[in-house]
Amino acid sequence: MSHSVAGEPPAAGRRAAPTTAGPYSVTEWELLTDLPGRVIVAAAQPGPGRPQRGVAAGLAGLDAVAAGRAFDSDLVRAVVAAIYARHDGAPSTAAQLTDLVEVLSACRAVARVLDRRADPADSAAYRQWVQSVAARVCRSVPAVLPGGALAPADRRLLDRLGGALGLR
Repeated sequence: MSHSVAGEPPAAGRRAAPTTAGPYSVTEWELLTDLPGRVIVAAAQPGPGRPQRGVAAGLAGLDAVAAGRAFDSDLVRAVVAAIYARHDGAPSTAAQLTDLVEVLSACRAVARVLDRRADPADSAAYRQWVQSVAARVCRSVPAVLPGGALAPADRRLLDRLGGALGLR
């Protein structure tokens, strides 16, 4: 069972996602809330050995982000709630930064923040959730090979993201 973003033990039963960033600085919280969108953009971009993806890839990524609402992690649910609560009209970092090197650097920065501040269960859930967002984009049509296998370039992308997130 996970703990809340603020670190207290969870109350009995299903909890609502916290509405604040808890122990995270504004900069850290922005890293945590921007990373899923940045990963969607990076995973959807064509590259050597990676096909052009259409709207379906972006929708698959958004669906994977929304799936975080059902995670048994206060942190993941709070991040999803913060993503959906944005209404200030300011463009997200994801729309501005799509270079894979920068996304991998952001993944490493997030991993350091999680190592310092997050409950281990929430940290693991967040990392796995972000990886699942990228995987869902990579598995969207037409990037999947016959039999459901990923293109080797997509597999490498997911491996690099997983390494940067500290999942390996």
